[in-house]
Amino acid sequence: MKKVLIITYYWPPAGGPGVQRWLKFCNYLPNYGVKPIVYIPENPDYPIVDQQIASEISQDIKVIKKPILEPYKIASFFNRKSSKSISKGVIPEESKQSFIQKLLLWVRGNFFIPDARKFWVKPSINFLEKEIPKLKVDAIITTGPPHSVHLIGKGLKEKLNIKWYADFRDPWTSIGYHNKLKLTQRSQQKHLKLENQVLNTADHIIVTSYGTEKEFLKLTNQPIHVITNGYDAENFKEDVVLDKKFTIAHIGSLLSDRNPIVLWKVLSEIINENESFKQNFQLKLAGVLSEKVLNSLTEYNLLSYTNQLGYLTHSEAIKHQKSSQVLLIIEIDSEETKQIIPGKVFECVAANRPIIGIGPKDADFFKIIKMSNSGNVFSYKMYKELKKHVLYLYDKFSAQQLVVNSNYTEQFSRENLTKQLSKIL
Repeated sequence: MKKVLIITYYWPPAGGPGVQRWLKFCNYLPNYGVKPIVYIPENPDYPIVDQQIASEISQDIKVIKKPILEPYKIASFFNRKSSKSISKGVIPEESKQSFIQKLLLWVRGNFFIPDARKFWVKPSINFLEKEIPKLKVDAIITTGPPHSVHLIGKGLKEKLNIKWYADFRDPWTSIGYHNKLKLTQRSQQKHLKLENQVLNTADHIIVTSYGTEKEFLKLTNQPIHVITNGYDAENFKEDVVLDKKFTIAHIGSLLSDRNPIVLWKVLSEIINENESFKQNFQLKLAGVLSEKVLNSLTEYNLLSYTNQLGYLTHSEAIKHQKSSQVLLIIEIDSEETKQIIPGKVFECVAANRPIIGIGPKDADFFKIIKMSNSGNVFSYKMYKELKKHVLYLYDKFSAQQLVVNSNYTEQFSRENLTKQLSKIL
């Protein structure tokens, strides 16, 4: 059986979508002749913790740990709230940033390149250089962000000439928050240089979206494979009772720029015009809500209709995906986010509830919703079309006919995706 060493920062009990991808790959890989060994930090400072998810780890997976120096822990002594927010990706509008927040962002962007986990790189290279020959692994896999993990792969490739697969769950220099880090020109050039070195040193590049593949094809001649995120079929076998109210749910963080004003305006207007909708409507929001989003909900008089669920464990999130009448998938309205396919898209498709997708025109995740016949998609400028569709869904709900028949979903199951991965390995 082939052995691979997976180097990742996020691993249970880390919460959020970043941990799901390689947890599930590791569970299924032995079915396809690949034995995974996982290398993780011993004392990570995870911004989100989900204690339940640890129960999903296969008992056959060997996990190796090495301590990490976490700058966010040090920063929290000065301003815990700001340091935690930045580590979660919650970056306030520049005009509303405090001096401490501006300072932390500048330090984060210019002193911690490529990211705040950079201090794990050298100790990990030194440790794994000796450990890999003992483990007798055939290849290493690094998964980022944090992209500093890829620098571990680069160092090991240079020292051991071992086969290396670099998995990009998100882009590097083109991701939305990158330009908010107050980078100097020198720092930006360093990011670009490191990105280029990783893309051209790794033997294979794995990405989660077609847009990222297109972007990276301009930067490297190395083989690039698209393996999207997915859903675990086991989580969607049991039926749940649908919400009695007309619930529209967004499961996942709504950060400052992920603020669909067009939707808030539509919902507010329908509430004012339609008494039945007003009595039956509820907005469910799970995850981190930025101050900007909360202010918008207040401005459009939607807070009293909003059930703020806070952070949910993965199992709780799936229950809400299955029980909500309508599911929302929101992406930031920018060129940089067109290539982002949120991991929750696939679980929303598997939940078999109507999806409303809102994002930049021609976004990659729109293709998934359309291909699976799971819902309808709208740009931020499609106000009339969005309002008409929400009213259509409400009419179907009122007639107890709000159903959707998703198709072609099996290709996005975690097991089928692992099968694809095993062929590449």
